[in-house]
Amino acid sequence: MLKSLRSPATIITLLAGLVGTLLVLYAWRLPPFATTVETTDNAYVRGYVTVVSPQLSGYVSAVPVKDYEAVKVGQVLLKIDDRIYAQKLAQARGTLDAQKASLSNSYQQELSAKASIAASEAQRDSANATLTRAKQAWDRIQPLAQKGVASTSDVDTARATLEQAKAGVDQATAAIEVSRQALATTIGSRAGLEAGVRSAEAAVQLAQIDLDNTTITAPQDGTLGEVGARLGQYVTAGTQLMAIVPKDVWIVANFKETQLDGMKVGQPVVFTVDALRKAQLNGRVERFSPAAGSEFSVIRADNATGNFTKVAQRIGVRVSIDADQPLAATLAPGMSVEVRIDKSAEPQAAK
Repeated sequence: MLKSLRSPATIITLLAGLVGTLLVLYAWRLPPFATTVETTDNAYVRGYVTVVSPQLSGYVSAVPVKDYEAVKVGQVLLKIDDRIYAQKLAQARGTLDAQKASLSNSYQQELSAKASIAASEAQRDSANATLTRAKQAWDRIQPLAQKGVASTSDVDTARATLEQAKAGVDQATAAIEVSRQALATTIGSRAGLEAGVRSAEAAVQLAQIDLDNTTITAPQDGTLGEVGARLGQYVTAGTQLMAIVPKDVWIVANFKETQLDGMKVGQPVVFTVDALRKAQLNGRVERFSPAAGSEFSVIRADNATGNFTKVAQRIGVRVSIDADQPLAATLAPGMSVEVRIDKSAEPQAAK
């Protein structure tokens, strides 16, 4: 029995079994290989990539920037031929001037109508005075006519003068009413003229916005990606011209759901960057995804149909990068990293 245990074949078999057992224990993280450190290579550098697009159509007249150039907020990235939009602005301003002139004329018409009312009232006062004199003349001549002292011609003249004076008063009163109606019409139509002025002012502002949009500037500091716009190219609203990548970056590590137990916000993170020869940098757990990555897929799998095979899902963990690390400035969105998190570590504030 002892001789068989000492044979080389038996020793090799036992060693192979021991190694296999150890490998299984290590793969499943069972004692003595149990650890609180979780790792994943399903992790990448992320950042805000802003795609620059025009809001209007036209021919590209200038592209003063180049691929991968660092730009500052407000720096001119591209210009679109603005001649048409400049003329539209001039046209809108002309319409605004015409609307303002119409409104000003309305105020002038109001003053004219008020003056006409005053003139008509003065004319009515004069007609009333004439009527008073005609009545007095008629009152004097009527007794004389009854006594036969006044001639028929004088009586007829006095009667005609009285009737004419009454007609003059009626005419002056009607003229006052006409002037008042003209004033009411002028004031009533002013609301439409004022609305026309506001509409014309809005048209000028819209034309100015379009003219301003022919010059596209950087919305923030950052570095340009590949510049796709070309001089003389016709672009439309929404055409992707170039992209700006700001300096703010972070890590998104996709851990299996079985690795998350014990992870907390604020725990220290160590990650290595493939592009930097596995250089090691530090960070902190910032927050966790509200759902598994499969829930954000365009076409989600329906586990209620067909045969089912359980697959551990991935949950995104956002990792902030500690400041004051020289290599952090070289990180770019899309870089591959490997992340390690010690779940036994106490949460700490970000540096």
